[in-house]
Amino acid sequence: MSTAEMREPTLLVLTSLAGGRKHGYGLIGDAVELSDGRVRLKVGTLYAVLDRLLDQGLVAGAGEEVVDGRLRRYFELTDAGADALDAEVRRIEANAAAARARLTAWRPSPAVRSIHIRPGGAS
Repeated sequence: MSTAEMREPTLLVLTSLAGGRKHGYGLIGDAVELSDGRVRLKVGTLYAVLDRLLDQGLVAGAGEEVVDGRLRRYFELTDAGADALDAEVRRIEANAAAARARLTAWRPSPAVRSIHIRPGGAS
C-alpha cells in the first residue's frame, strides 16, 4: 500500500475485517456502525473496494456458504492489510495530534483567556 491516504470506505472495510472474517452485508453493517451512521456503503462500492483490496493482497477470500439460497462470500484481513491499516491509523493519529496542538495554541486555556489587555497596554 502506498503512503497516500486511504479513502474512508477502504479504511472502514479494513477496520471491519480486523475484527474477523465477514461477508458483504456484514461489512456494510459494520461500516454504518463504525462511522456512527455517516457511511452507508452501497453493494457496488463495497465490491469495488474488495476487488481492489484482493488485487493488492490486503484482504483474502475466506470461504463461501449458501444461506437462504444466497451465496455469501467471506473475506479476511491479510498481514499486509493489517500493516496498511496500522500505517493509516498512525497517519491519522499524527495528523490529529498536529491539529489538536495547533487548535490548543490558537485557543488558549480559560485562565489565559480571562486576561484582558486594555488599549494602551494596561490590564
